[in-house]
Amino acid sequence: MGASKSDFFTDEQNKLASLFKAMSHPARIAIIQFLLQVDSCICGDIVNELPLAQPTISQHLKELKNANIIKGTIEGTAICYCLNPETIAVIETYFKTISVQLKNKCC
Repeated sequence: MGASKSDFFTDEQNKLASLFKAMSHPARIAIIQFLLQVDSCICGDIVNELPLAQPTISQHLKELKNANIIKGTIEGTAICYCLNPETIAVIETYFKTISVQLKNKCC
């Protein structure tokens, strides 16, 4: 069996691609923005904020959690979600590197 296309790229490139893929839906961006405003919340809080059904919100939360963009801690019968600072730092570093490299370049 042949190599998968991802084998041709570095681990860092594959990890960043997975992060950005998980973020590539407007509902997930909205969830991230909401979590930035409130610091942490449960699924029901997000359902009250976004025009989506609870199962849809849960699926988006699952994708963000699988990508390690958010964390969830159990509080009684609910899961309290917040952004994962380590993963956000990886994203921040990636864009800072691009920004620094672009300062002296022009097309």
